Amino acid sequence: MRTRFQQGLDELREKLLRMGGLAEQAVDRACQAYVERDLKRCHMVLEDESRINAAEREIDELAFDLLALQQPMAVDLRFILAVTKINSDLERVGDQAVNIAERVMDMVELPATELPVDIPRMAAAVSAMVRRALESFIEGKAELAQAVLEMDNVVDRMRDEAFIVLVRKMNDAPAVTRQALDALLVARNLERVADHATNIAEDVIFWVRGRDVRHNVGGEVAPIRETR
Repeated sequence: MRTRFQQGLDELREKLLRMGGLAEQAVDRACQAYVERDLKRCHMVLEDESRINAAEREIDELAFDLLALQQPMAVDLRFILAVTKINSDLERVGDQAVNIAERVMDMVELPATELPVDIPRMAAAVSAMVRRALESFIEGKAELAQAVLEMDNVVDRMRDEAFIVLVRKMNDAPAVTRQALDALLVARNLERVADHATNIAEDVIFWVRGRDVRHNVGGEVAPIRETR
């Protein structure tokens, strides 16, 4: 029975990693579509949404089966709970990628214009957060997850800077308001991807260390008491 349970945990891990790859790929494609004004990549992102949604359902079903049939304790229970939460965040990462692709599709229909915002730089930072969050899960290392939490403030500042310069651009050049709004929404969706990467990192820390670090403002959080 224990061997079957461990096989279930291994399967759960593999399914989540595959889903993480799909979500990460969707964000990368959407951002590349922005850079190159590439409708083909946009359509690829939209088509992959159904694969991500199906993967989310499969992972939830397997996780609930393991919880119902095995009644895991301590670290195994934390692992399954973390997987269900990470699963939800990865699905939302896919949603954000779709939102970016839709904004790019709108921009492609408009005259190309230079905008005072470095979306590729922000996209690179966000992609690094998602990649590192997934690495922290793969390796079970809270230190990698902690690094993701520290990167979130950088992306928040990029989002704030984008808002300031794009609003100024809209005031100075009303003719490009629609393009600027699309770029602003791309930046906003990238910031949301970063938030989901942060959530994933927090869930890895919960799984590995038994500590809930959500909403923690610099203070130490007492470890969760384990029951074995």
